[in-house]
Amino acid sequence: MYKYQSSPSDLIKKPNVEMRFLNNGRVFWNMTKHSINYQSGNAAVRLIPASYSSKSSDPPAEPRNKQNLLTYHVLPLKETLDKFTATVEPLLSPAEFEQQKKINEEFLCTEGGKLQKLLEAVGAKEKNWLAHRWLNAAYLQYRDPVTVYVSPGMTFPRQEFKDTNAFLDYTSKVVYGLGEFNDLVKCGKIPIVKMGKNELDNSQFGKVFGTCRIPKPVTDEIVYNPRSDYVVVIYKNHFYKLRIYNNQGELLSAGCLREQLQNILQKETSHGVPYGILTTDNRDNWATAYEQLCKQSGNKDSFATIQGALFTVSLDDCTDLPKGEETNQLILSLIHGGGSKVNSGNRWMDKTIQLVVNPNGNVGFTYEHSPAEGQPIAMMMDYVVKKMKEDPNFGKIGASKVDEEAKKLKFSAPDDCINKSLTTATTNIDKLVEKLQMKVLKFEGYGKGFIKKQRLGPDSFVQMALQLAFFKMHNEPAAQYESAHLRIFEGGRTETIRSCSNESLKFCKTMVNSSATAQEKADALRAAVTSHQAYTRLALQGRGVDRHLLGLKLMALENSQPIPKFYSSPGFVKSASFRMSTSQVATLYDAFMGYGPAVDNGYACCYNPRENDIILAISNWRFSVTDHLKYAQTLESAFCMMKEVLEQATPPPVAPAKSKL
Repeated sequence: MYKYQSSPSDLIKKPNVEMRFLNNGRVFWNMTKHSINYQSGNAAVRLIPASYSSKSSDPPAEPRNKQNLLTYHVLPLKETLDKFTATVEPLLSPAEFEQQKKINEEFLCTEGGKLQKLLEAVGAKEKNWLAHRWLNAAYLQYRDPVTVYVSPGMTFPRQEFKDTNAFLDYTSKVVYGLGEFNDLVKCGKIPIVKMGKNELDNSQFGKVFGTCRIPKPVTDEIVYNPRSDYVVVIYKNHFYKLRIYNNQGELLSAGCLREQLQNILQKETSHGVPYGILTTDNRDNWATAYEQLCKQSGNKDSFATIQGALFTVSLDDCTDLPKGEETNQLILSLIHGGGSKVNSGNRWMDKTIQLVVNPNGNVGFTYEHSPAEGQPIAMMMDYVVKKMKEDPNFGKIGASKVDEEAKKLKFSAPDDCINKSLTTATTNIDKLVEKLQMKVLKFEGYGKGFIKKQRLGPDSFVQMALQLAFFKMHNEPAAQYESAHLRIFEGGRTETIRSCSNESLKFCKTMVNSSATAQEKADALRAAVTSHQAYTRLALQGRGVDRHLLGLKLMALENSQPIPKFYSSPGFVKSASFRMSTSQVATLYDAFMGYGPAVDNGYACCYNPRENDIILAISNWRFSVTDHLKYAQTLESAFCMMKEVLEQATPPPVAPAKSKL
């Protein structure tokens, strides 16, 4: 299952959103002020450009103002099971559904009730009983590679570098911009947004810089180094420690950073040992190799330097982009690097933030998902792109004296054991690259502007289009995952929005029914959107299904009890096998996020609904029953069908305005 941060933009029509600023920071006022007009909860993910200040001289505020956040609750089990029953009905046959209702009732009265008491006892003692368990269960104990399976790519708008100088100028300014953003986080200048009367947790912003996952058997570890003052540059598989602050803690100017990057390029003319490719392998393979490498002289210190960096900067080898495949290759280069013969070795997949820049114009982040959702990552991209486009002095304000030259990290020559691990990782990443397929669809028929004129929520509308396209292709509904943030809770991460519903299935069936009228189709669409919005509101309040059921299962594991048969029931298995893994990451720029499918017979789709178009990154696995190209075509047709029926049908009457008195 994928946990990417979505930002449903249609949850509450006029959200009551307020904000307060830590330490009087107002840097993100414009961006956040505009974003909350369209999103009820995850306002910061709705990326609206702002006016920023280039100054980063304010000292960090220690300690930061304490936020007023809710304790994560334990829902009544019957409430959760009632919602669960409704969500599985469209995925089951009538006979399976009757069987599932009996299983649910038995679970409520037997093992479920006992596990509920254990979970309630835990919940009474902890501010957020889910947060640390979710980190372990969803991420650190996950053994497949983080590459493709966990880590998404987040693009910047494509660039056109006329030469190496332009490539270095751009890269140095992005590094400078990320340093500025880091300073804003440390100074407490990220605005605190409210959803209704509840503040939204900002702690994830402090967990992405200087953070790294460390491979271990069974359960990985994660380290945080927020006070770091350097980055690690990776070029031709060589690693360099590059300080971006001077001895006084001042951020170096982009010009100084550019000189350091140029020196690195001039020093390395051949490729080094691709140790980074080990980080693309499954976690147990990488943990074994990591343990062996740490026994050899110098390696452990070099690993610690990489792990302690604010982020890494991959200066990639230039690759040709086939005509018509530019955007597909852009996102794939960020997700996996293109394979062992391209740039997959020029990575460190354990780092939360990897900035990737290719002379061919491909730019973006590779983002390890463990510590945070997509919000801080997407917001960084918006910040840097905005500053580079509109601030003529961007990068010029900063320290001009370099106190320490970039230093190359040393590794021992690989022995036979490590060479074997390198061969295995090389084989595995090349197979993974071959297996993943991607199609970036830029639908230009309309965007969220048209959708809002129909008085429909853009996020729910796109979710229904995804459902319809799947139904038209496969003649059955898909369990569809979309994440809702839980930021009203301290340390909150996500809850699942189960987008497939009885209403969405009826909508799909009505749309493909040639005898149904345009009015019937439009009414079914509106009912499906309303149902999705209702579930999303519940999920944002922590009243979904999936996290509670996970908590009960974890109680069984933690107390050495057998896993109830409920978890192998048809309804649970089918509804948790997300053949559509989806999320919204919105920005005004020509940018988007992408990642791999959750299951072998499914798709992933991350989308950016803009005013007049919708960008969608659609992926699937090669050699499965899925077809990413046909799905993209079917999805485009679904968007057109939905617009047509809305224009032909009579719109519902406008509700009378409520008096303010």
